[in-house]
Amino acid sequence: MEEKIKKAAKILCRSKLNLALTGAGISVESGIPDFRSKGGLWERYDISEYGTISAFESHPEKVWKMLAEMDAVVQQAEPNPAHNGLGRLQEMGLLHTIITQNIDNLHQEGGASRVIEYHGNCKTLSCLWCNRQYEREEVAHEIPPQCACGQILKPDVILFGESIPLKGLHESHELASSCGALLVIGTSAQVAPANTIPAVAKRAGAGIIEINLEPTLLTGSLTDVFLQGKAGTLVPALVRVVEGLL
Repeated sequence: MEEKIKKAAKILCRSKLNLALTGAGISVESGIPDFRSKGGLWERYDISEYGTISAFESHPEKVWKMLAEMDAVVQQAEPNPAHNGLGRLQEMGLLHTIITQNIDNLHQEGGASRVIEYHGNCKTLSCLWCNRQYEREEVAHEIPPQCACGQILKPDVILFGESIPLKGLHESHELASSCGALLVIGTSAQVAPANTIPAVAKRAGAGIIEINLEPTLLTGSLTDVFLQGKAGTLVPALVRVVEGLL
């Protein structure tokens, strides 16, 4: 494992533009379960009833039964050493941007300043009717939270039936098409559009460094260095080697 970490560190140090693609796995160690996993939200709540934008528009009080459960978990979570490690890499100038499928804001809380969020961020809420936006702390006293206009607020996360922000999509693909290294952490990268990023980076000649608990479809096809284990252990170890090389 030490040799693999050194190899990964050298790839990062030699590259002029590094990216990270992260998924639910990086936040599991912060106490946020993968909502798609067994026993997760999408097993206990019917997506068509609780997870779509049309469901929210029709019955926001009902949808907030599921959102309140998600909110309670995320609000208690804190960044773990993997989030902090990526923040440190950005601080060192060795990680340009993090592309994440997560909505928990833990990358920013872990020190990252450049994050593209495919699925939004639950730390802010907006009114679909008057377009006012609130910080979560402003309305934390009520569930469901209400806007000053009287309507129920929606977290700024992408529900099924909503489009992923085009600006973020375009920017992430532009960066991937010119990057020299891509860290893939806590994701199997099977869900669109995140699943396109590793292939785009590979075509650009990037070294793919994968950190996951188990091998994925990427491991045997695109990955150059596979670090198997917990992100909270391996990311800090990688950062220490990078600091030593510099």
